[in-house]
Amino acid sequence: MRKLSCVVSCLITAAFAAGSLNAQQSPELKAVIDRLDRLEAQNGELMAEIRALRQQLAAAQPSAEVALQNGETEAPSPPTAERVEVAERRIADLDQSKISSDHRLPVTLTGMLLFNTFLNGKGSGGADNPVVVPPNGGQASGGATFRQSVIGLKVDGPGLVGGGKVTGAIYMDFFGGGTGLNQTVRLRVATLDATWKNTTLGLAFDKPIIAPREPDSLAQVGVSPLTGAGNLWLWQPQVRVEQRISLTEQAGLRAQFGLYQTAEGGTGLTSPDLARARPGYQGRFEFWAKSASRRIEIAPSFHVSSTRVLGKSVPSRIFSIDWLIRPAARVDFTGAFFYGENTGVIGGLRQGVSLINGQARAVGATGGWAQFTFRATRRATFNLYGGQEDDRNRDLNLGAVGKNQGYGANIIYRLGSNILASFESSQMRTTYVGSKTVINPHYDLAFAYLF
Repeated sequence: MRKLSCVVSCLITAAFAAGSLNAQQSPELKAVIDRLDRLEAQNGELMAEIRALRQQLAAAQPSAEVALQNGETEAPSPPTAERVEVAERRIADLDQSKISSDHRLPVTLTGMLLFNTFLNGKGSGGADNPVVVPPNGGQASGGATFRQSVIGLKVDGPGLVGGGKVTGAIYMDFFGGGTGLNQTVRLRVATLDATWKNTTLGLAFDKPIIAPREPDSLAQVGVSPLTGAGNLWLWQPQVRVEQRISLTEQAGLRAQFGLYQTAEGGTGLTSPDLARARPGYQGRFEFWAKSASRRIEIAPSFHVSSTRVLGKSVPSRIFSIDWLIRPAARVDFTGAFFYGENTGVIGGLRQGVSLINGQARAVGATGGWAQFTFRATRRATFNLYGGQEDDRNRDLNLGAVGKNQGYGANIIYRLGSNILASFESSQMRTTYVGSKTVINPHYDLAFAYLF
């Protein structure tokens, strides 16, 4: 081992000496030299650890010899020997990672392999789990799918000036395309954050800043639960900044601001004068407090943007508030409420703007959702949730959705440390202006393997 260390050290020293002569001429060579410096330092630390462990092993050998002299048939294997072996393997792993990784950034594979089998009532209209019940449903249906499985990569990036850290993550699923053989990989969420002690700057493809929470469900993963029924969920590109303020050790504030790209298709219009995307301004201000087993979080928020249609500007103004209340270790109350107009551009019902007598009008909307969670045991969790979006009827044409409601209950049971099973029963109710209310029940049995 000492000979190997000397050889490695000599090679690194020679490489460093040669690189120093040409570093100014070759930036690529300078980067290699910097990596070799880091490798030499890490190898030195590991060799020091091995020497210390060998000294402990040598000190333990006399005790083993005394035990043999007292009649013991076999000396116990000292644990330090195992630690030496582990340290030697770490050196080998370090050498392999040096070869296989250019930037030496730890990358973690994560995700969920999710299998759903489901049964719908007569109102599904052919969808696996409809978020709005069509006026003419059809026949009852059922099936099974892996489409909602999620694959993710998490990156632990380099440090930054001032003690900051770069981290990133990207998550994909197979919910793109149809339900046949054209299932395709689809981007779900992606984040790239630079985080300091009290500040985070981020680039993201994620939910709106004003709606970070959502109900817990393994039945609706391809889209967020209660989409179109109180949950403003739409994943869109955004730039955001977060500032954390500590009031005491058990209370604080979190302020978030961001620029969010709206989805103008949420207006429900297809006019050639309609812009495809517009910037929106969002802010959220959260107060939190905690004790040993209790916690409260409450956050008012706002969204401001405008839609250009038929040469005019139609506003989108939304106020919201979300919360988490944990009065005891086993119980959570979570939810959100919003009030405003033209909510479809961030994930409300896709009818944010109406054309009435040739005039564009923002559709007023009120909605929200709430969930009660009870952790019965370390393995079993019960969730009861419900939500709705109620659009202002006078802003709508006949046949539009006046109100969309959803509610359900599920049990999520942990079969193993990373294996989940869930049964969920839910129902969607959609009321059409000047028409009827249609209902679709949904039953779902899911198995998830977390990795």
